[in-house]
Amino acid sequence: MAGHSQFKNIMHRKGKQDAVRSKMFAKFAREITVSAKLGLPDPNMNPRLRAAIQAARAENMPKDNIERAIKKALGGDAENYEEIRYEGYAPGGVAVIVEALTDNRNRTAPEVRSYFSKSGGAMAETGAVSFMFDRIGVVEFDAKVASEDQMMEAAIEAGADDATYSEDGHEIITTLETLRDVAKALEEKFGEPRKTGMIWRPQNTIMVDDEAGEKIMKLLDNLNDSDDVQNVYSNVEFSDALMAKLGG
Repeated sequence: MAGHSQFKNIMHRKGKQDAVRSKMFAKFAREITVSAKLGLPDPNMNPRLRAAIQAARAENMPKDNIERAIKKALGGDAENYEEIRYEGYAPGGVAVIVEALTDNRNRTAPEVRSYFSKSGGAMAETGAVSFMFDRIGVVEFDAKVASEDQMMEAAIEAGADDATYSEDGHEIITTLETLRDVAKALEEKFGEPRKTGMIWRPQNTIMVDDEAGEKIMKLLDNLNDSDDVQNVYSNVEFSDALMAKLGG
């Protein structure tokens, strides 16, 4: 019976992982379709589309799925998605930015608001928390493509603002204006990056106690799990004890 129970647990986890991957692919497909619809369907001529495809490939999204998302935009039968940014506060005064792509803001806004409310936080006006973040460009490579020094030297030559290295990989920071040129220069030297895009980086982080931390983590999980939400950013810093407790 113990073996059977273990098998069930493994299958449950696999089922959950498959569901997460399916949802992630759906979000990639939405971004690819919107990018192709807003610009040219050629990724070499459309930086946003190229970045979307790179992100999808980095997570092993099947080529057929990517091509189908582009064709959907070309076919004219794609939904009209609206890009919306929501801002709010989580417990402990933590700032949260939510980027959504939705075909129905009357569905998305109440859903996002409900997640904030249930966590003990609250939605805020656009601009209420984004001033605590910097809008920057980022290019990421796997750690194996170059040494820390090699990447730093190449990033400086390409005009990047900064480059950091960890066992997870290389992260190159740019301004929004230089993102495309830096990404192109580094790709010519090291191959296709696993990610190119614009992000919100907090200027400072807020350490919260474990009680607030659990509520915030639940809020972030719920937001990321929403079909309409593409990206979620916050300035929270979780304690090592909480991360260990939750298996992070």
